[in-house]
Amino acid sequence: MNNFSTGTPINMAPTGIASFAKCPLCPDLRQCSADIAVLGAPFDMAIQGKTGARLGPRGIRTASTRFSYRPGGSYDPERDDMYLDSSRWTIVDCGDVDYVPGDIDSAFGNLTEAVRLLTAQGVMPVVLGGDHSVTYPVILGMEQAGPFDIVHFDAHLDWTRSVGGQTRSNGSPMRNSAALPYVGKIIHLGIRGIGSSGPADYADARANGDRIYSVKQARALGMEKILSGLTPGGKVYVTFDIDAMDAAIAPATGSPMFGGFQYEEVSDMLEAVARHSRVIGMDMVEVSPPYDDAGTTTAYLAARLTSDLLGFVTKERERN
Repeated sequence: MNNFSTGTPINMAPTGIASFAKCPLCPDLRQCSADIAVLGAPFDMAIQGKTGARLGPRGIRTASTRFSYRPGGSYDPERDDMYLDSSRWTIVDCGDVDYVPGDIDSAFGNLTEAVRLLTAQGVMPVVLGGDHSVTYPVILGMEQAGPFDIVHFDAHLDWTRSVGGQTRSNGSPMRNSAALPYVGKIIHLGIRGIGSSGPADYADARANGDRIYSVKQARALGMEKILSGLTPGGKVYVTFDIDAMDAAIAPATGSPMFGGFQYEEVSDMLEAVARHSRVIGMDMVEVSPPYDDAGTTTAYLAARLTSDLLGFVTKERERN
C-alpha cells in the first residue's frame, strides 16, 4: 500500500506480507518469470529429534523481513561491493508446498513436482524446510538440471539406511540422493554429531566417493583445498542443515550440536562455493522456531545465510 505522505511505500519490516526478504509473490509455479524462487516445504513428518521444523519456512521468512532487496542492491562494506540488485535480478517467493498431514508420499510428491516446474523454467529453487528429509524430493525434482554435485553443511552425515524400515527420514537424504544417477560428488562439512550415522554408514559414504570434514578439519584445510576435488565452474547444489552452526547461535533446531561453525566463517565458505562452482539450487532446513529465543536468533541466522548465498551466486553470475 502507498505511503500517503510520499506516494511511495517504504516497505519496512513490520508492514506488508512477510515474504522472503519482502520479495514479490509468485502464486503460479507454472508461470514463474524469475531468476530465483523461494519455496517453503513445511514438513517435519520424518524428523527423529524435536518437532517444529514445519514452522521453519514461516519463521525464516518473518526473520528475513529485517532486510529487503532494492534497485541498485545493498552495500557490503567489508567486500566493498553491491549485492542483490533487484533491478537486475528477479527473486520471488512462491509460498509453501501443500501437504496432507501424515502422508509423506503426497508431501514429497508435491515438493518434487513444484521443484520440477521451477527447474524446467530455468529458475533456481531455494527451498526453506522443514526437516532434512525434504532435500531428497527436492533433488528428485532437479533431474533436468543434472548432472551436479552436492555440498552438504550439517552436524550429521545423513547416510542412515533406515529407521524402523523408513528410508526417507531426516537422517537419510544424503544416502538417497547419492543413489541418483545425475548426482555426482558429495562434500560433507561440519560433521560431528554423535548418535546419528554409524561406522557402516560412514564406510558406505566413503565408498561412494564422498568427502567428509568435521568443523575442525574444515577449518584446518580451508575451502580452497576442500573444493579442489570439484570441477571449477561445475554445477553444485547446496543443502544446509542449520545444526551445522554452533548450538550457541543456532539453538532452535531438532538436534542442536555444540562445536559448530560460526556465522563469519560460513559466510566465507558459501562465498567460496559460489566462486568455485555454479550453484543451481539450495535448501535451508531444520529451523524449529518453537525453540528459538525471543530475538529469533536461529531463524534470522538461517535467513541471513540464505540471503548471503544468493548474493554471492548472483554476484558471480554478474562477473561471468
